[in-house]
Amino acid sequence: MSGPTGDFGLIGLAVMGQNLILNAADHGFNVIAYNRTVSKVDHFLANEAKGKSIEGAHSIEEFASKLKKPRRMMLLVMAGKPVDDFIEKILPFCEKGDIIIDGGNSHFPDTNRRTKYLAAKGIRFVGTGVSGGEEGARYGPSLMPGGNEEAWPYIKDVFQSIAAKSDGEPCCEWVGDEGAGHYVKMVHNGIEYGDMQLICEAYDIMKRGLGMQDKEIGDVLTKWNKGVLDSFLIEITRDIMYFNDEDGTPLLEKILDSAGQKGTGKWTAINALDLGMPVTLIAESVLARCLSSIKGERTRASKVLEFVGRSSKFEGNKEQFLDDLEQALYASKIISYAQGFMLMQEAAKEYGWKLNKPSIALMWRGGCIIRSVFLKDITAAYRKEHDLENLLFNEFFNKAIHKAQPGWRDVVAKTALLGIPTPCFSTALSWFDGYRTKDLPANLLQAQRDYFGAHTFKIKPECATEKYKDGDNIHVNWTGRGGNVSASTYQA
Repeated sequence: MSGPTGDFGLIGLAVMGQNLILNAADHGFNVIAYNRTVSKVDHFLANEAKGKSIEGAHSIEEFASKLKKPRRMMLLVMAGKPVDDFIEKILPFCEKGDIIIDGGNSHFPDTNRRTKYLAAKGIRFVGTGVSGGEEGARYGPSLMPGGNEEAWPYIKDVFQSIAAKSDGEPCCEWVGDEGAGHYVKMVHNGIEYGDMQLICEAYDIMKRGLGMQDKEIGDVLTKWNKGVLDSFLIEITRDIMYFNDEDGTPLLEKILDSAGQKGTGKWTAINALDLGMPVTLIAESVLARCLSSIKGERTRASKVLEFVGRSSKFEGNKEQFLDDLEQALYASKIISYAQGFMLMQEAAKEYGWKLNKPSIALMWRGGCIIRSVFLKDITAAYRKEHDLENLLFNEFFNKAIHKAQPGWRDVVAKTALLGIPTPCFSTALSWFDGYRTKDLPANLLQAQRDYFGAHTFKIKPECATEKYKDGDNIHVNWTGRGGNVSASTYQA
């Protein structure tokens, strides 16, 4: 009897799972496929997988027995309890050194826990972000693996073969320990939320502010896609603008304006708050979806809350304004990515991970939803200076943000005057102005906190005296009536 023939095994035959299996088979790997509903395995083998180096398994035991050692087994099942359940089903058939990979959208704390739990049993666990949708899975996704680094030499060949390529380099590299891979995918999804919302705001400005029709907006996006905004999301938005329903009118204008979400953007915003990082654009993009979802209430509000302003009509040079809008979108994207990398930098410190920032930017250059030419510049920035404190300190992005500023400010100001909401354009500009300000009004905030709660404050070093020493937590009796006892310091 011949031994195991499978190079790689995958559990979960939804579209993403099937496409990853077909992709691996195309790259010369013998793949073993299993699904809890075994009829799906037979259907897949008789149709899409026919004639390819793909074998089916009708039980977990058979699945494990068909794989060469160390077994490389990937789960593409729903995040949460189903992942834990499958791990427990696989474990009885595993041996020390085997590798279990979770390719779903798992929350990174779950991946932290699973990596530790399985390491204690001698099993190498990998949590990998997978981006690019169905087409990416089939022809080359962006892959973001993290977890037990001992697994990487054994899975690198499969992962880098099936991943998308950008300028000949695979969009897949080892990200870091424990849940680092799923963490980077979470931030990717948060940035995706931001990019999509910014494009939606630009569409709204062109449609309501400039009175443009969908086809004309599509023409503008076609032009933008040849410049600094060249990206997958601009490309698909252009296609959506040109797509007409059977009656010849744009399908887009018939779609209900109530956005859904699966939670990964929200996780990013919550984690940013937990780490005390000002990731404002992603947070606003999540809240914009929340606002969109209360459609009934907004409809009622539209009948009682009127626009009151000096003019509801755009006045000015339309072509210049469109150029300004392009720059505003570019600048806001730069801010979003700067914030995203700030968050990952802080997470690496907080969780003790070693994150490879140039590799992260490279992984996002191809295969994934946020892929863009722009990410080449981010890769170059981090390759030039691995410990770059902030993207805006890089010469290329510093020049770009300064060039974009006049138009960006004009767009935010004009849309406010026209009553068109721009939560992400506005928050990006506000964050930028806050970030470049040496002295913010938080001195007053600290005084207020000390006044009502004796929470103390620190003195500016240049204002230190014998009475107010540099670095001390100081409490002042602001009214002459209170005591001199301060509250214990805490972050709020």
